[in-house]
Amino acid sequence: MALASSARPIEGAVATLGVSDRVQFLRKTYAHLGVALIAFALITGGMMRFATEASLKFSMWALKGQWNWILVLVLFMAVGWIADRLARSDRSRGLQYAGLTVAVVAEAILLQPLLWVLMIRFGNPQQMFASGDGINLVLSGQAASILMQAIIITLAIFIGLTLVVFLTKKDFSFMRGALAICSFAALGVIIASMAFGFHLGAIFAGLMILLMAGYILYQTSLVMAHFPPTGYVAASLMLFSTIATLFWYVLQFLMSLASDR
Repeated sequence: MALASSARPIEGAVATLGVSDRVQFLRKTYAHLGVALIAFALITGGMMRFATEASLKFSMWALKGQWNWILVLVLFMAVGWIADRLARSDRSRGLQYAGLTVAVVAEAILLQPLLWVLMIRFGNPQQMFASGDGINLVLSGQAASILMQAIIITLAIFIGLTLVVFLTKKDFSFMRGALAICSFAALGVIIASMAFGFHLGAIFAGLMILLMAGYILYQTSLVMAHFPPTGYVAASLMLFSTIATLFWYVLQFLMSLASDR
């Protein structure tokens, strides 16, 4: 889950640079973000295609019990914190790239269980597991449609809100406190649902989509004015984490709607 970063201006931040330097910073940030998203898609698909049994076994273990998924989330948040600290390192550019790489791989691993639920719930489990030679990885037409819709909706939300910040030049950094409160409240609801066994459906997923939309506005403002000129790797990691979380909940939302039909 995305966490709010400090909105206080940093000495030497992008807002204090000349126009050409500022444009260069933004180009580097969004170029790194694009590469991270492509790597995320390739690693996620590669895990399911070339490490199918490992992906399925991890997913079955993660979804087997309530506390298993809580453990997965705790480990994911710890890894995310480490990745963020590495990406913000002033010592080495290599450490920054290591942080971004760790975050991309962690997000790809976390997405595996949801993708298996998508394929099994909206596909043909008998066809997938009938072969004695292993798992027949099949994405049904409905599952593929839901997945493609989730990708398109996620990118549309991100691009649209990014353009809002760029075109209006409005500073949304004032949202930091409200986003932090909503994030901790959402985390509490998620933990309670796993501990007590109640289901989080389309309404909760919709609220999380709105929360991630708020983060996009807030974080884009940080990128525009509050990040240091050398912090493009950390900036791209911040945006990537929010987009990955947004995609998770958009996919959940669409799956919930499809299940209720």
